[in-house]
Amino acid sequence: MAPRITNVFVLMLENRSFDHMLGFSALTGTDAATGQGTRVNGLTTQSNSYAGLQYPVDDRASNPMPVDPAHEFVDAVTQLCGADATYPLGGPYPNIDNSGFVAAYAYSPSSDEGNAPGDYGRIMSCQAPNNLPYLNQLASAFAVCDNWFASIPGPTIPNRFFALAASSAGLDHSPTTAELLTWEGLDGFEFPNGTLFDRLTKADDWRIYSDGPTALSSAIKGIHPDDVKDFANFATDIRATSYLPRFTWIEPDYGDIFLGTYKGGTSQHPLDGVAGGENLIKETYEALCASPIWPNSVLIITWDEHGGFYDHVAPPPARPPADTTPGSKFNQYHFPFDRYGVRVPAIVISPYVPAGTIDHRTYDHSSIPRTVAAAFGLPPLTDRDQAANSVLPLLSLAGMRTDCPAQLISAPRSPAATAAIAAAPPATDGPLSGNTASFLHVAMRQDLALSPPAQKHAILTRVQAIRTRAEAKQYFDEVTARMAARHRAQP
Repeated sequence: MAPRITNVFVLMLENRSFDHMLGFSALTGTDAATGQGTRVNGLTTQSNSYAGLQYPVDDRASNPMPVDPAHEFVDAVTQLCGADATYPLGGPYPNIDNSGFVAAYAYSPSSDEGNAPGDYGRIMSCQAPNNLPYLNQLASAFAVCDNWFASIPGPTIPNRFFALAASSAGLDHSPTTAELLTWEGLDGFEFPNGTLFDRLTKADDWRIYSDGPTALSSAIKGIHPDDVKDFANFATDIRATSYLPRFTWIEPDYGDIFLGTYKGGTSQHPLDGVAGGENLIKETYEALCASPIWPNSVLIITWDEHGGFYDHVAPPPARPPADTTPGSKFNQYHFPFDRYGVRVPAIVISPYVPAGTIDHRTYDHSSIPRTVAAAFGLPPLTDRDQAANSVLPLLSLAGMRTDCPAQLISAPRSPAATAAIAAAPPATDGPLSGNTASFLHVAMRQDLALSPPAQKHAILTRVQAIRTRAEAKQYFDEVTARMAARHRAQP
């Protein structure tokens, strides 16, 4: 008999493909569906070619990367389908052979920097297991899903939206500042069928924690800046027997967002390396394992999208959410959401998950709302999560395990990977791009919440005038400092 799940926790990190993180893990275990022995679908001798040269996979990943690999919608088309592939408005998606990752890294259509300096083969280099001791321990001790895909072949924001709404409401690209300023009269991004937060209607039914000064989820309509709690309080909060939220969403610290280094974060963004995110994984798991709600909880750890890194598995067709039509608002490429994005890592953790479980079944980020719905008897949000797999069948043990590791153990960094560590890129100014516009929108919503209504026009005028990363950073720092002071003043 499956355990009664009272709490679902999700930690979503940034921009890493499955092969990049676990392709060389050599994990073996038991197939979740058949009960037979199996091994994770990882790497052997795969390669990409570019300009007449072969670039094979290896385990010498650069931490951090010298540039941010591009991963917008058009970049994913190149990465998945080859250097000459194009996506016609509305599809169909070109034939996928995962041959264009090096070509996209060498020159990506969406890249501000153009050609990536240095060895183009960096995009094929993956993490040695010793670089990720906590992730590999959890993958071995619980369940690893090696067919978990991003929900869209594209960037961060629409993929994070799918994890919370089984939809991106048509958004198929990183939104621009102009688009963000129109988001539902500045009340936040709205979905035709709402989000998990709308479905969970009991008092204190959900909670958001952020390890940094803000959370991307607060761009969603209905999320007030005060709803985002400091991750520093997470361990204490869940030790309380009165912890009520059935769904808890955890976001990392994204680091130095606006000047483009992402330095000092815990998101595992390629420009900041993996160490900070490893520590966040450890803190999250150990706090939950030591809490009184551990026997009735499930923790999902995953990554929003692939970040441009190589993966050898072709994303399969996907069920469209059917809540928007191609070419509708924010649907720049008329993408019908009938194809998953690149494969990303996913670990499912519970004392009812057998150690060494390897799950080859298909998942995407809409499996998160599907799991929450299955746990708490909620209706689906869209056709995508209605068709998605829940992770609850992985909690297959009749009794609670007593051998779950209470603490995760560090490991020495691999010598090969140590030799490949790249220097952190310098902070630079430039136009807003990628996620910077989304963080600017979050800061603006915080500013509006903190300010009298009479200041609304002045706030909008200032934000509309912001053109560079440095200007955005100055504004963001001012607003988050005020927000932090507000939280310190609250009882």
